[in-house]
Amino acid sequence: METLPSPINRRDFLAKTAAGAGAGLVLGMPGMLGAAQGTPQASRINVALIGCGKQGQVLFDSMKNIPGLHFQAVCDIWDYNRNGGVNRVRALTTKVPKDYTPKGFVPKGYMDIDELLATENGLDAVVIATPDFWHSEHTVKCLKAGLNVYCEKMMSNTIDGARAMVRAMAETGKLCQIGHQRRSNPRYRFTLDQLINGNKICGQIVNVNGQWNRAIKSSQNIAYKPSLTIKPDILSKYGFKDMHQFMNWRFFRDLSGGAISDLGAHQIDIFNWFLGTVPKAVYATGGNSYFKDREHFDNVMAVFDYDTPQGQVRAFYQVLTTTSAGGGYFESFMGTEGTIRISENSASTEIFKEASPAPKDPNAPPPETPIPLSWDHLVQRGFLSRKAAPPKPQTTEGVIDSRVSAPPEGFALPGELNKPPHQPHLENFFAAVRGEAKLNCDAHHAFLSEAPIYWVNPSALKHEPITFTNEHLDA
Repeated sequence: METLPSPINRRDFLAKTAAGAGAGLVLGMPGMLGAAQGTPQASRINVALIGCGKQGQVLFDSMKNIPGLHFQAVCDIWDYNRNGGVNRVRALTTKVPKDYTPKGFVPKGYMDIDELLATENGLDAVVIATPDFWHSEHTVKCLKAGLNVYCEKMMSNTIDGARAMVRAMAETGKLCQIGHQRRSNPRYRFTLDQLINGNKICGQIVNVNGQWNRAIKSSQNIAYKPSLTIKPDILSKYGFKDMHQFMNWRFFRDLSGGAISDLGAHQIDIFNWFLGTVPKAVYATGGNSYFKDREHFDNVMAVFDYDTPQGQVRAFYQVLTTTSAGGGYFESFMGTEGTIRISENSASTEIFKEASPAPKDPNAPPPETPIPLSWDHLVQRGFLSRKAAPPKPQTTEGVIDSRVSAPPEGFALPGELNKPPHQPHLENFFAAVRGEAKLNCDAHHAFLSEAPIYWVNPSALKHEPITFTNEHLDA
């Protein structure tokens, strides 16, 4: 009998993450975020799209320019979404080479994933963008059907559902990439590999902050035309009480993890990835300050405690669905020598160097970790670009207020990602399907990073901290 690979646990995470940190890196020098030119024709991969709603459209728009993909079938329980998916593929086939998709090809649309899997022949991979509570069942079915899977995050609405996905990937030997797309984003990979690990520009990271602030306008209930209502028996068969719940499933505890998983999971994943470990505890609070009729909190704040090789780190995360103020969404890694605030939005990405220490007594011993006098060498190599000098601290009668620190020197990352933000992660997945790359975020590593997130809402509901054990975090 073949021995199956054992699931990765917390003890393996640091070594595994460090070893794979450089996989799929596509950055170079200035212009490093640009796409490669003259991409050769790729071998054909037959793909089925499972879930054709808003996120399914986002993923399709990120895939349509990837060479060699043949979108063979689409699946969605809502005929409005299903027909939209069919039409998007049909429109695309007027532009693609004939050697892997015939001109005018129309994919078959399915309501039920079981019918699709029983009917379609020759599929290589599926892309799953269904609601969270279907992720595990759909992924497990597709893996067991011999297909490679790209599944949106979160892996599941329950930690046991996520564990089932890890087991199915191990048992089948098929690929399963989870949609934490920042893991393949050139800006993030360059920042981790070259700036934090390679040049140690943060020094000792002591604090991490992250947030996603979303305006009320973007957090309203999703409306629909009554003429497009799905029949009650179909809604019931697929786990929805009514059309309102179908359209707004993220607000219901049985169907999703709420804002902390819908938005926060992207960023807490970066906490764990950049620190190279998982937290030892979480303490969270949340409330329904505005959307009082929703099951999930409309705002959540959480503090994670980490033990890293450099020392203790506390990471604060907030997600708000009632205001967009405060800089939108980003993750900030604050160290003794510098701070990196990073985001998929380049306008929110900034790097700050701590001011060099004042001259000391020449007879005094040197500090254990001296702060570099400049980052000129990083600017010269194209790793950073210098921003305008910050204003000097205000003075009163020529005396600088001792309570005000010297402003940090500001830098930016050169270059822009000229692709949709999900495209590099999907490119990595399909390259792995062809045997040309390793996955940047397989189900093993995604589970290790997601596991702490499943305990944020329980901590907030009970108003008490949770100290993690193997039972909480192991697959």
